[in-house]
Amino acid sequence: MNRFEPNLRLAGPTMLPPSVREAGGRQMSSHRGAEFTAMMDRVLARMRPFFGTTGDVAMISCSGTGGLEAAVANTVSPGEQVLCVSIGLFGDRFAEIASLYGANTARLSIEWGRAVDPDELRAHLQSHPGYRAVFLTHNETSTGVLDSIDVLAAVVREVQPEALIIVDGVSAVGSVPFKMDEWQIDLAVTASQKGWMAAPGLAMVAVSPRAWAEIERTTTPRFYFDLRRYHESQARGMAVWTPAIAVMYQLDAALDLMSAEGAEAIFARHEACAAATRAGLEALGFELFADSHHYSPTVTAVSLPDGLDWETLNRGLAAQGVIVAGGLGQLSGSIFRVGHLGSVTLGEILDTVGALEDLSIQLKRGVRAGVGVAAAQAAALESIGRHPLAQVCPSAGQRGGT
Repeated sequence: MNRFEPNLRLAGPTMLPPSVREAGGRQMSSHRGAEFTAMMDRVLARMRPFFGTTGDVAMISCSGTGGLEAAVANTVSPGEQVLCVSIGLFGDRFAEIASLYGANTARLSIEWGRAVDPDELRAHLQSHPGYRAVFLTHNETSTGVLDSIDVLAAVVREVQPEALIIVDGVSAVGSVPFKMDEWQIDLAVTASQKGWMAAPGLAMVAVSPRAWAEIERTTTPRFYFDLRRYHESQARGMAVWTPAIAVMYQLDAALDLMSAEGAEAIFARHEACAAATRAGLEALGFELFADSHHYSPTVTAVSLPDGLDWETLNRGLAAQGVIVAGGLGQLSGSIFRVGHLGSVTLGEILDTVGALEDLSIQLKRGVRAGVGVAAAQAAALESIGRHPLAQVCPSAGQRGGT
């Protein structure tokens, strides 16, 4: 990769392919004109399969958190009972938003690093009837955990079939399989700076027909985030407010790449890069933080070993051009996180593992040269063997990694 560019291994924003970066530099166009209408229709049509829906997707100019707020504001009236199932910082954020909007918010808080036990969720729902909505997190980037949303949604439908199922899919949709219609999800949120390979600035909220009916009866005041306005304007081929036009250009270009690669190949590539990351880190003596049965394909959380603090690790990697993320909330200073989503290539993962290997040798952590990179390569090859569609350095990557 270009030595003048950092290897950005965050859980978002992610690195941008050249064609996406170039698209973002285009001249502005009228967001009320035919060109923008055609682009928005094209973007939405190609995005729906990644949500696993034939229904509506609202495009909102905001961050992923704005999308979460829109999900709450449109479905929950003050005083209504909701359940927020949290496996980390962003699950807690969902609960905080619901409480601020006046919901009677109950929390099922899972130990950070663990996924939700379906039986634990079932028992809670059986003993606490009457929830208006259940909020779930598909992929928790603060802990590196992927929840089994299909299983959890089935539990909600079984025990409280009237409850809406609302999912934070910000760092999952577009990178891992998501079947909104099949799993009977009512709302799902994602954002442009994650698996979609674009800059921050757009949140996408997919809405089921059942959710639209419930949105009509919600009494919570809302203006900018009123999904009905987006639905009505998009039906006329228009954006309701002035949108993030440059990000839309990028998203259009990114979906060109995603469509060419294909969803199954994208998912397989993420699995291969995740497997390489985990194997490389473990070979270097690092302990992975998350439950091994629920590792995230898009971000790996790693415990900081005794004798290595976050500032030293961050500074040492940055000197080699690799940028990783620190711990959040209660994990601040005790873990670091490596993102592997979007247009990530195996070359970028090997560069990251190599940088960690070099730093470990410098810090005399008892690491042999080459052991981490070799383990990462072997794990990637094994994953590719299970998922032959994976192109670990696809045309979608296009940044020169190998």
